[in-house]
Amino acid sequence: MPFSKLGLNAHLLHALVLQKYEQPYPIQSQAIPAILNGKDILGIAQTGSGKTAAYVLPILQLVQNAVALKNRHMFALVLVPTRELAIQVNEVFTVFGNTLPVKTKSMAVYGGVSINPQMIKLQGVEILVATPGRLLELIDSKALYLTDLKILVLDEADKMLNLGFKEEMTKIFSLLPYIRQNLLFSATLSDDVNNINQLLLRDPVIIKIEEETNTIDLIKQRAYFVSEERRGPLLRYLIKHNGMQQVLVFTSSVFQADLVADKLRINSIKAEAIHSKKSMGARTDALKKFKSGKIRVLVATDLMARGIDIKFLPYVINYELPRSPKDYIHRIGRTGRAESPGEAISLICPEDQHHFKIIQKKMGEWVTMIDSADLDLHGY
Repeated sequence: MPFSKLGLNAHLLHALVLQKYEQPYPIQSQAIPAILNGKDILGIAQTGSGKTAAYVLPILQLVQNAVALKNRHMFALVLVPTRELAIQVNEVFTVFGNTLPVKTKSMAVYGGVSINPQMIKLQGVEILVATPGRLLELIDSKALYLTDLKILVLDEADKMLNLGFKEEMTKIFSLLPYIRQNLLFSATLSDDVNNINQLLLRDPVIIKIEEETNTIDLIKQRAYFVSEERRGPLLRYLIKHNGMQQVLVFTSSVFQADLVADKLRINSIKAEAIHSKKSMGARTDALKKFKSGKIRVLVATDLMARGIDIKFLPYVINYELPRSPKDYIHRIGRTGRAESPGEAISLICPEDQHHFKIIQKKMGEWVTMIDSADLDLHGY
């Protein structure tokens, strides 16, 4: 079913064309008409399934037709677990909102930066994307009000609960008006998510998008056996020798992310690290540079991966393996998106071999293994 059959107005349809959205993803086909009809939604779908646009588009259309609210009274609130995701979601609202005849003001608020500029900029905001802690700080400061809220979105509810936001979310729910539309999106339906579903949602439309195996099928996977002392030189060899221009490298710790990025720069490869110890400004700047091609390599930890959503990312490299097979699939799933092929490479030291076998078994796919002992890494 094309976007033109989902009930979206002509301005949003034109914006979709400009952004080169050709056909809706399954979650968009099911969610957009239901949201426009005022239904509550329980959407279970993996990151990268198109769920952000599935709620952004109908919310923008609904706010156009709504009665104007008092200043600092929000029409829609989107709760997200991380600063990076808040920025990313707000960017989608901005891109599509700019095409509408009546301008809609959206904003992302999050911790780790000064609260005062955010308080000032909340003037006239109708759609707010927020992390739970900063939202409560702004409410306590009388900088915004939720008493007239029409739509609540919980995006990546499973991650919010895993990151310990349950208490903050409960407090936020207590401040909301009884009559509102609720949209809950999660990668998994855990007991905690199901409890929130039962607490919040009223006769929801349930949308469950199964993980598509063809997403992994689009990803060419290979792995290199390598000794610990040759792992850094091998990474740099692969990037330079293969002329890789946009590479997302995963490490398992903040310390290692900084170390890898430093070594890449020393060896004339433009790179930056992105992790929880970096300031918000530094993280936003690094991600912007990576997306625009100003830096060649972004080195990230797993926690930061949620905010990295690039449609045509060609390469992901596991410098170190994650703890769980699920995290491995999530990492390599940063590439091979939007029906575009990608390549995922893992560097396997002797102590990683058993763990990598477990990952492959859980994934149901065996990865081509290459012995790097014969590669001349001198000078890398």
